[in-house]
Amino acid sequence: MEKKLSEYNQKRDFGKTFEPEGKIEDSEEQLKFAVQHHRARRDHYDLRLEWMGVLLSWAVPKGPTYNTKEKRLAVRVEEHPLEYRNFEGTIPKGQYGGGTVMLWDEGFWEPYGNVSEGLLKGEMKFVLKGRRLKGKWALIRWKARSDEKSENWLLLKEKDEYANTEDAISEWTTSIRTGRTMEEIQRGEDEKIKRNPFSKADVQLAKLVQKVPGGEEWLYELKYDGYRILAFVEGNSARLLTRNGKDYIGRFPDIAASLIDLSAGRAVVLDGEMVITDLSGKTDFQALQNYMKNPRTKNLTYIVFDILALDGKDLRKEPLIYRKQTLETFMKDAPKNLYYSRYVRGHGKESFDAACQTHMEGVVGKKADAIYSGTRNGDWIKLKCDKRQEFVIGGYTISDKRVNGISSLLLGVYEGKELIYAGRAGTGIGEADRKMLEEKFQGLQRTEAPFKLAPEPRAKEKIIWLEPLLAAEIKFAEWTEEDLLRQASFKGIRTDKDPKEIKREKASEEIMLQSPAAEGEISMETNQDSMIIEGIKISSPDKVLFNDPVITKAEVIQYYAKISERMMPYVHRRVLSIVRCPKGISQACFFKKHPGAGSKGVITIPITNSDGETEDYFYIEDTAGLISEVQMGTLEFHTWGSRIDELEKPDMMVFDLDPDEGMELSRIRQGVRDMRNILSELSLNSYLKTSGGKGYHVVVPLKPVADWDTFHDFAKGVAQVMEQKWPDRYTSNVRKAKRSGKIFIDWIRNGRGATSVAPYSIRARKGAGVSMPIAWDELDTVAPDGIHMPEALSRMSSLDPWEDFFRNDQRLK
Repeated sequence: MEKKLSEYNQKRDFGKTFEPEGKIEDSEEQLKFAVQHHRARRDHYDLRLEWMGVLLSWAVPKGPTYNTKEKRLAVRVEEHPLEYRNFEGTIPKGQYGGGTVMLWDEGFWEPYGNVSEGLLKGEMKFVLKGRRLKGKWALIRWKARSDEKSENWLLLKEKDEYANTEDAISEWTTSIRTGRTMEEIQRGEDEKIKRNPFSKADVQLAKLVQKVPGGEEWLYELKYDGYRILAFVEGNSARLLTRNGKDYIGRFPDIAASLIDLSAGRAVVLDGEMVITDLSGKTDFQALQNYMKNPRTKNLTYIVFDILALDGKDLRKEPLIYRKQTLETFMKDAPKNLYYSRYVRGHGKESFDAACQTHMEGVVGKKADAIYSGTRNGDWIKLKCDKRQEFVIGGYTISDKRVNGISSLLLGVYEGKELIYAGRAGTGIGEADRKMLEEKFQGLQRTEAPFKLAPEPRAKEKIIWLEPLLAAEIKFAEWTEEDLLRQASFKGIRTDKDPKEIKREKASEEIMLQSPAAEGEISMETNQDSMIIEGIKISSPDKVLFNDPVITKAEVIQYYAKISERMMPYVHRRVLSIVRCPKGISQACFFKKHPGAGSKGVITIPITNSDGETEDYFYIEDTAGLISEVQMGTLEFHTWGSRIDELEKPDMMVFDLDPDEGMELSRIRQGVRDMRNILSELSLNSYLKTSGGKGYHVVVPLKPVADWDTFHDFAKGVAQVMEQKWPDRYTSNVRKAKRSGKIFIDWIRNGRGATSVAPYSIRARKGAGVSMPIAWDELDTVAPDGIHMPEALSRMSSLDPWEDFFRNDQRLK
């Protein structure tokens, strides 16, 4: 047991309380804090400050106050795990701290001076950047009497612009996270916060062009030089996601606070650019780089140019002109650090000339009637006043012209999976940049070049090769005939970009209505009356299969065609059972495990059952088989836990956490964590996916060495361990009468002939949810039914959370 949290763990019975078990965690870039209103034996507020992997904690009986003349008693209590800052719910009576806990405030904090010395000295001063608590505060320790067991401190508000003699604290009576009152939390009522219809999305990308198209159907905006950010705002919380899925709220907390203030409780998803502007109004990427190193500048601005969702409604299929009008209305009276990106309709050449004459980056043109597809399909275009783009850093040189340090960067772009050398950048690297780059290069050195064709070292220089994990912004004059950069200059590191997505930008001579299929994409042909995908003719493509929202057969087919790259490793050469809804989910659907008439890519296999009888089953080999099934009306795909190559030796174990009706989502998520911990104690790697229903699935890859009986009994044993360890939480009994107030750990689907829904499969239910692989750190942000077809597709360009699934298969001990 970890020493810092030993007192915390000793006071709690985790078989009875849903509080998180104490584990030390690594601190993130910015320190977080939380205040929890705790109605236990005595009503009080708990102040929790993140430090050294735990939460320093003080119980404040009367709560904090903005009145600088009042001193509030703050009793220091045991340190809590970082995960505790997310806890809201009821601690059972009889347990330590039994009562109701509300997440009352949260945010970031900055200490003045050394925290460890302050704890010893008994004086800590700090700034809180919360939704309710802001500004300068102090904790001062009382000199304890010899008979006092507790460590008493005073919580003080220091004088600043937030100080207030009025009682501003008591007016906040609801949870900052869920909008519930203490009474509603105690009754287990659902959260009151309006949620966005999706939690992640791919950004719409602009195609580089050489000519400005004419016509009034194009809207033109300035091109900004910063970090592309999607802002997800719900209630009193916000996430600021980069293109590679990193949440930068810790880097831009003031922007997050302004977005929350602007939304005033409404759920909204915005698209924009995080920038720093100079006195002329030009965005300065180098200044943004400096801000990232030392965030002290005051002119950080989030320029917003699109709105993707509002009040729970997905706006991505609305035309751009409607979204811009909605956005302009939404951003009326926005704080100064939020800026609405205005546009000019038509006049593209004049707009571009004006941007270049005023030394701006260029312009972006957007079709007024375009939906937000999250792709680079030509609906958005960009024209640059000078040439610059991102490149992958594959190495650097050291020259005898320098006493020490980096001389130049060796750059590349991807073509498919191969990194192609594109030249070097030796200018623009100052001394501060060299030190920063040297720090980032630590641990990335490798013996061989990452490029397909590596450059030779020049005279009197040494090349150090690097793992291609970093991206740089580079300005250059032109491409040479040898496809190398000329006069390349370093502008900064791009932590918001995934290096694997960086390709050479080539300007199109004209605007294309449809981009040609790239190498490796699904073969797809359409015309007004028919549709052919992978050589399979799709009948009735306009047939409506889902009504709310309306989803046609063609859209379902296109979903499976696009998702097949990720889905096929989990379904090919596995015996299938499928759910067919030939007339849509509003009419009869049926479960099917035996093959019908032959279809392209669908293969029949005879299997002998436990009674010695042989029946035909089926499986698919490739995307054509997948599409053939969907053409016949299949919506859901369920698979055996083994492949046909090793039919009697399963390799994929699935636990379905099936909660009782009306159970709080926080309890379900705790169940997932408990399951993962049990499996970790057995030295088994596990993976998480949504079910598309009311629970989550925890999946374990295994080497195909055990027989079905051993496999089945092991799964049952895991479920029984959870039931025995936490009898009030879980049951392994399939009978519904035994599930009251509990989660059924469904282990039964791990028997021979049993199936479970495949990763990436659509569910034949209202809304067309998807059983989606997600990362473990997404558990608290993605609901079991929280991912639908559009968002599932948008995740295709992000890193695969199950990328190492088949490399991490394990032997069942």
